[in-house]
Amino acid sequence: MSPEQKAAYVNSQVACAQIEAMAMWTANQAAESAGKSIPHSAQDFLDLMEKYGIHHNAIHHYTHT
Repeated sequence: MSPEQKAAYVNSQVACAQIEAMAMWTANQAAESAGKSIPHSAQDFLDLMEKYGIHHNAIHHYTHT
């Protein structure tokens, strides 16, 4: 895969994580507005980096192989 293709892949993973994070944030806001417990913790948001392979070590490994 070319460097450009690798960058495009990483960017697509980031976009997927952002979409999921926004859905989680929206669910939290809706629950909070309704006086309910929020369904997503701070850890859930952090776990998205692992799920989509966009934490520092994953990106470094992916772009340097």
